[in-house]
Amino acid sequence: MAREKPTAVFMAFGTKGDVYPIAAIAAAFASDQKQYNVILISHSAHESLSSHLAEKHVEYCSVSSPPVLSADLNNDIAGMSESSFALQKQMVTRDHRKECYSAVERIFGDGPCLEGDLIVINFFALEGWSLAELFHIRCILAAPYVVPYSAPASFERQFCKELPLLYKYLNDAPCDKVCWKDVIHWMWPLFTEHWGSWRCDDLHLSQCPFTDPVTGNPTWHHRPQSPLVMYGFSKEVVECPAYWPSKIRVCGFWFLPMEWQFTCTMCREISMVDSSEHKYAKDHLCLRHIELQNFIKTTPIFVGLSSIGSMGFLKDPLTFICVLRTVLEMANFRFILFTAGYKPLESVIHVFADETSDQRYLSEDCVSLFSGRLLCFSGSIPYGCLFPKCAAVIHHGGSGTTAAALGAGTPQVVCPFMLDQFYWAERMYWLGVSSEPLHRNHLLPDKNDQRSVQEAAHGLSTAIHNALLPKVKARAAEIAERISDEDGVSEAVKALKEDLGLV
Repeated sequence: MAREKPTAVFMAFGTKGDVYPIAAIAAAFASDQKQYNVILISHSAHESLSSHLAEKHVEYCSVSSPPVLSADLNNDIAGMSESSFALQKQMVTRDHRKECYSAVERIFGDGPCLEGDLIVINFFALEGWSLAELFHIRCILAAPYVVPYSAPASFERQFCKELPLLYKYLNDAPCDKVCWKDVIHWMWPLFTEHWGSWRCDDLHLSQCPFTDPVTGNPTWHHRPQSPLVMYGFSKEVVECPAYWPSKIRVCGFWFLPMEWQFTCTMCREISMVDSSEHKYAKDHLCLRHIELQNFIKTTPIFVGLSSIGSMGFLKDPLTFICVLRTVLEMANFRFILFTAGYKPLESVIHVFADETSDQRYLSEDCVSLFSGRLLCFSGSIPYGCLFPKCAAVIHHGGSGTTAAALGAGTPQVVCPFMLDQFYWAERMYWLGVSSEPLHRNHLLPDKNDQRSVQEAAHGLSTAIHNALLPKVKARAAEIAERISDEDGVSEAVKALKEDLGLV
């Protein structure tokens, strides 16, 4: 049966920090544009979003691939060799692409595309670009951070040598058409073998975008529009150079609705009642979490590594807890640790709780350690509620945590591990809202011996003291004030509507 309503597909892969901001835009777009069918395609691991999205009339379509495939994690757990991991990654990628194709074919394959159809992708969903091309759908990029990878230094030279006509086609493009700036800014992976063979062998497209599948020459007769690129950060925080493509829109940070961020149903219901009556009380949690609420009132230091555990970096949770304990012995801090549901870390916490007399369980998801100075929480509450009440935020440099700390005006200690995390760590230090980026050995030392733990604890303690300096606190408050009026999700919806000609 032919579709009567246009469809907006949001395709986002990766960790929560990669996917949740896109889900926020999908929900807001569905609420604003009720004439659309709106679908989010993502990993089954994020299916907890589905009930919230359904309330906003967004369908959740899951694929079975994991958000992260870590060589370190597989080697540690399964004794997997490097070659075995490479083979496993190849198989996961193949199956992932098949599922993506099946999902998009189910949505768009039954009839001609409609004028307003679109696919919005993030940087880890580049499948969507080729699938949009296959089904003749407009494709838009949305990302909560700057491109997390750069083209190899030799990329342009090799491109010019191997594809001289396409290089000319892109460099000679009019200002509103897809051009070399788009390629070098974010599209360059689409021109590598990693995507080319899939385009040819499975989708029966040309190996390179913007070329004829028969001749391999550029499509001189057809120059597509330069794609809209939406970034979910603030211009007050990230510099936007003049050499970026013209169709980039910097919207402000993207956050999920506050009530989606509670794992406790009763806490969520309290938040929804308060917000509906326009008296949102950021202190209010349910009675089961009253001890958590009281601990937050003591202005603790937040510690959270989000997906770092599942990505294979937190190899020794015991040593990590020992570092935190040593810091508490060195200084008069209080820590609130979010475990992000990482089971090996939670197991270590429970061992401490069971073996020592001064530890206690406050609730099934709350454990108090070290005479009540470290509270470990396996659930989730909105960072927007928590961070304004924290003295500092220690984190891995994920875009979502960084954004929440900036919005709260809370000093940061950033320990990056990969990709855009290094950018955010350096940027926060440059802005003056954090201490110098922390080396991972000062949070997760390689060895669990007294010297390694002491050195790590000293480095972490020094970073905390530097983050709590008056000048850092003042600068964090200043940045928070400057971005306080931004509504990134609304700006993203506005940019989509403008690109689609809906305003």
